[in-house]
Amino acid sequence: MKTNRRNFLKTTSFAGAGALAGGMFSGCSRSKEEISNMPEILASVKKTHYQIFNMSGYAAPSIPVVRIGVIGLGDRGSGAVKRLTRIEGVEIAALGDKREVAVKESQKYLSGIGRAPAKEFFGSEDAWKKMVELPDIDLIYICTPWVLHAPVALYSMENGKHVACEVPLCRTIEEAWQLVETSERTKKHCMMLENCCYDFFELLTLNMARQGMFGDIIHGEGAYIHNLIGLNFNKPDDSRQTDDGYTDMWRLKENASRNGNLYPTHGLGPICQVLNINRGDRMEYLSSVSGNDFTMAKRAAELAATDPFYNEFTGRNYRGNINTTIIRTNLGKTMMIQHDVSSTQPYSRIHLVKGTKGMAVKYPQQLMAIGESWFTKEELDLLREEHTPGIIKRVGELARQVGGHGGMDFIMDWRLIDCLRNGLPLDQDVYDGALWSSVAPLSEWSVANRSGSIDVPDFTNGSWKTNKPHEINLETGGNTKVLEIKELVDS
Repeated sequence: MKTNRRNFLKTTSFAGAGALAGGMFSGCSRSKEEISNMPEILASVKKTHYQIFNMSGYAAPSIPVVRIGVIGLGDRGSGAVKRLTRIEGVEIAALGDKREVAVKESQKYLSGIGRAPAKEFFGSEDAWKKMVELPDIDLIYICTPWVLHAPVALYSMENGKHVACEVPLCRTIEEAWQLVETSERTKKHCMMLENCCYDFFELLTLNMARQGMFGDIIHGEGAYIHNLIGLNFNKPDDSRQTDDGYTDMWRLKENASRNGNLYPTHGLGPICQVLNINRGDRMEYLSSVSGNDFTMAKRAAELAATDPFYNEFTGRNYRGNINTTIIRTNLGKTMMIQHDVSSTQPYSRIHLVKGTKGMAVKYPQQLMAIGESWFTKEELDLLREEHTPGIIKRVGELARQVGGHGGMDFIMDWRLIDCLRNGLPLDQDVYDGALWSSVAPLSEWSVANRSGSIDVPDFTNGSWKTNKPHEINLETGGNTKVLEIKELVDS
């Protein structure tokens, strides 16, 4: 390394994520010093970081059979195992979870479809390290609690593995820079699995925007509005592979110790792609505001009144029920991102795209307009038929059958594997994952400072000016088959 930036960060109060330290909220909380020092740290990093290798547009050598190790086998991880086995050229080589039952359940699935058994790793907090160290794995697929995302991804790249990681890719600015530098130095892909970028309407609006249907795109809105009170407060059942809550109550602990837009990427990712962020434009600064808590502390007290398990969750400052973050780009465009997981309301990611000639919005219903009139349903159906991107034409209907949030999870997985097998650049690179995830800690600083604006790091180190937008119409690749169950057994 030509700089000592990482060592500098480790000596500052902002550096310590405390990922596996003791205490109920270890790895989740932010000290006042960490929050207040952020602008100075960002300024120092800006001066000292240089780009080792531009991962935007990077195509790693092709891998005809992608050998995958899946770490974290709850609802998300076990579902990923089932989806990935429907894709040609995939071998589930290893399964990892601290719970033995979770590993055995996914192993049982592999046996049921005639696949060779995967190597098993369970029983301790760091059993995953032994999996990552295996020489015969190409890709580590991470579905753990958030606090482990960056540590597992970093260790995986250092051990010569590509990485695909559930959202968010990281929780701190330090982790974001570590991931960027490690991906550049090792030339290993580090993709955040932002599945909402592969939903049908989001891909349709992206393709229409690329074709100039909405004119110049000037504004985008996204959100994660999803009532998680039940899931957050449900006790996990470790005797089962999947459950109706979060293992060790990890997500509730995040809400109880942080105040900001903690989960921005579902709404942010799709509009960043429409606005060509990191590929022609970049985020410059953001401001964020949170309201008071009106539901979470009350729910904790109600549950603790009859169940002492919840006593440790009372008396906590659960901070904002609703957070709104606004972002300005280098080209003078704007974004608005909301977060609300504790109010009673219908699910929404908003997904609003506004241009100089027209706009589109997804929730509460799919609407588009060119000029000042909404298209009728019949007109929208014609537009959808004309502008559906190549990736949807290739695997859209098959994805609906396989499933995973209506099919978008499978489209994401299929595209990832197709790119790896064909030696193609990935749609989402490490800069996207680092940037989109960084909105959470940056929003925490802004909220703590009366919604003051804060600069957003340029993780591309200026390469955003020349990086090309990612491909969605399958001009190359797209030849990976979707396997039927019979083909799975025969293989």
